[in-house]
Amino acid sequence: MEPNTPQKLYLVTREDLPLAQQAVQAAHALTEYLIQHKEGASSWYSTSNTLALLSVPTEDKLNLLLDKARRKGFMVSEFREPDRFQELTAVAFEPKAKSLLRNLPLALR
Repeated sequence: MEPNTPQKLYLVTREDLPLAQQAVQAAHALTEYLIQHKEGASSWYSTSNTLALLSVPTEDKLNLLLDKARRKGFMVSEFREPDRFQELTAVAFEPKAKSLLRNLPLALR
């Protein structure tokens, strides 16, 4: 990673959700990450506090991305929406997961 490049925390949600829901679900995933990974979240917050909000087309694609990140050992936090029968709606990824996410489009477009 370039020395002057801020380390982004990546939030990935689903394009098949309404735009407002994409934003809310990403916020839920961020909250999960802050609670589950306190040390990593604190480091990110104190050195960068930069977010990237990205998207994938469907829940299946989000599950595949989550599985790949876990296999590679990245810190992740998922959010499953109770009002949508526990569907996976968003995932937060640590900054080191950039290589896995670099080709995803920005969300809310």
